Amino acid sequence: MKYFITIFASGLGTGFLPWASGTWGSLLGIPLAYALNIPSKALALLSLTAFIFFAIWVSTQAESLWQEKDSRKIVIDEICGMSITLLFVPFTLKTVILAFLLFRFFDITKLSPINLLERSLPGGWGIVLDDVMAGVYARLCLQSLFYLGWL
Repeated sequence: MKYFITIFASGLGTGFLPWASGTWGSLLGIPLAYALNIPSKALALLSLTAFIFFAIWVSTQAESLWQEKDSRKIVIDEICGMSITLLFVPFTLKTVILAFLLFRFFDITKLSPINLLERSLPGGWGIVLDDVMAGVYARLCLQSLFYLGWL
């Protein structure tokens, strides 16, 4: 079970890289988002929701296993956030790069209420839901650019 938790929480081990583990985890969210761009939007939303709850559980277990609060080794939360940012977005190099930059901006700056989620929720809930909110912010920005015709 420790191996299972380690592999998933660390994003196939990218969380153990010595620098920018969150950036590597965010990059892993791109293929997941691409896989979720299926004709059935309901199935895609259900799958992403299930993955988010799985990430909360795995993050809680990893935090306990590693005895570190919100360990930098946990990157499954970035995978969730990046997947939200790119859900149902046309996959072009331009949109993927912009989505990545927007998500990283919100994930790093932790504008309110992102910072409140991280601080006030216990275990995996705080670890994952702050990145979910960062993904929502990035998605709203990206969607606004589509709406304005800039993408």
